[in-house]
Amino acid sequence: MVFPDSVLHALATQPEHVAVEHGDHAVTGAELLRMIGTIAHGLRSNGVGPGSGVAVDLEVGVEAVAAYLAGYTLGCRVIGVHPGYSAPQRQYVLSRGVDTVLTGDRVAELLRGAAADPVVRARPDDVARVAYTSGSTGRPKGCMQTYKALSAHWSWDAENWCPDTVELAQRTSRYLLFGTLSSAVVQDYLALCLLSGGTAVIPRLPAPGEGPLFPGVFERLRATATIMNVPRLYQTLDALRTTDSDMSTVAAIMVAGSPLPAHRMAEAADLLGPVVYSSYGLTETGGLTALTPTDIAKGVLASVGRPLPSVEVDIRDGEIFVRTPYQMCGYFDDPEQTAETLTADGWARTRDLGRLEDGYLYLTGRAREVIIVDALPVYAGPIERILAAQEDVDQAYVVGAPSDRRGEAVHAFVVPRPGRSLDHVGLREAVRAELGELSVPETITRLSEVPVAVSGKPDKAALLGLIRG
Repeated sequence: MVFPDSVLHALATQPEHVAVEHGDHAVTGAELLRMIGTIAHGLRSNGVGPGSGVAVDLEVGVEAVAAYLAGYTLGCRVIGVHPGYSAPQRQYVLSRGVDTVLTGDRVAELLRGAAADPVVRARPDDVARVAYTSGSTGRPKGCMQTYKALSAHWSWDAENWCPDTVELAQRTSRYLLFGTLSSAVVQDYLALCLLSGGTAVIPRLPAPGEGPLFPGVFERLRATATIMNVPRLYQTLDALRTTDSDMSTVAAIMVAGSPLPAHRMAEAADLLGPVVYSSYGLTETGGLTALTPTDIAKGVLASVGRPLPSVEVDIRDGEIFVRTPYQMCGYFDDPEQTAETLTADGWARTRDLGRLEDGYLYLTGRAREVIIVDALPVYAGPIERILAAQEDVDQAYVVGAPSDRRGEAVHAFVVPRPGRSLDHVGLREAVRAELGELSVPETITRLSEVPVAVSGKPDKAALLGLIRG
C-alpha cells in the first residue's frame, strides 16, 4: 500500500464518523474524502500531477487537512509554508521547485469545482514531502521524504504499529490539532488520529483579552490528546497551579522539540497523571525515540526514550547517528549539505551528543551551536553575522540559555565600534527581518571587550556565566 492509501482507506471505513471538527464545522470521513478528491481533480485539470511541486500556504483548518492530503493523493511534492518565516525566507521557499501555491482563496475556488473521489497516483520513489527547517541558518533547508519512506513511517504505517504506538493512537480519539501543518511532526501525530478512527479537533484561537489557549482548551473541546513543545508544557503546568481546569479527558500529551529536564518531567507526571509522553527526532529523520508513561512510572525521567522499532542508533565519538526507513533522502537542491548529513551507507548525522544505556537514549549535548527556541533550532552563527554587519557594531557573539518560557532563549553580547552607541531596537529588527522572530535576541548586552578562552577564541562559557550570574 502506497502512502496515502492507508489514510483514505481509514476515512472510507467510517464514512459517517466526524474526522475533523473546527468550531461548528464538523466534517465526516466521507465529506473529507470528497474534499480531497475535488481539490485533487481541480489541480489535475490544471496540469498538476505526480512530481509537481505544490506549496500549501494555509492556516490550520479543515481545508488545510484536505489540501495536504489532496497533494499527496496526486503524487505531488508537497511543500509546507511555515507562517513564522521572514519575507526573504518565504520568498526563498516559494521560489524553489514550486509549480502551484494553495492559498485559502485558491482552495475555496477548487472546492467549487466538480466533485470527485480521490484516486491515488503517488509513485513510491517520487518525493512526497519537503519539510523545511526553521530557517535559522538564514535559508531554510528542505528535507525530502519519498512516498516509499512515508509508507514506512512509524506513524503513517498503521499495519506495523508497535504496541506502544497502538496504545498512543487509542488515546487520540479527540486529537487537539493546532500550530501549523507545515510541521512534519504535526502531520505525523495527526496520522495517529485519522488512522485510528479519531477526530481531529481544531481550536478557535482566543481573541485579544480572552486569555491563553491552554489549559482551558482541553475542557472546552473535550480533547484527549495533543503534541506540544516544552515551553507550551511549562505554560500549561504553571496555569494548572493557579486555575481550576478539568483535565479529566486528557489521555496523552506528547512533549517534543527539546529535552524535558528530569525534575520538570516528574512535575508534569505529578500534575497531569500517567498521560505524559516524550519524543526525540529531527526534521531530517522524523521521530526517533519515545518515552512512555510506563517508562516515567519506572523512574526513567532524564532519557528521551527508547528508539522506535525501525530506528537504528549508533554512537560515534559521542555523536548520535541514526538510520530509519523513513528519514529524508536529502535536502532539496542542496547536494553539498546532503553529503554532510547523510553517509554513503545511509546513516544520518544528528549533530547531537548522547549515549545509550539499558536501551534508553540520553542526550548529553550538541555538536553544533544551536539554540532550541519554542522547539525549533536557532543557530548562533547567522545571528552573529547579522549583528556584526550593523554599522555601530564591532563584534557580536550569541549564546543560548534555558528559559521556562521558550525552552531556550537567544542572548547576544555586542562590542560597539569606538564612539558609537547601540540601537537595541534596530539590532533586533535587523535579525527579525533576515531570520524571523525565533532568532531575535531576548537580551543584548554591551561589552567593552569579549572574554577570551585559552584557545584564543571568544569564551562563550564565560558569556553564559554572565547571564546566569
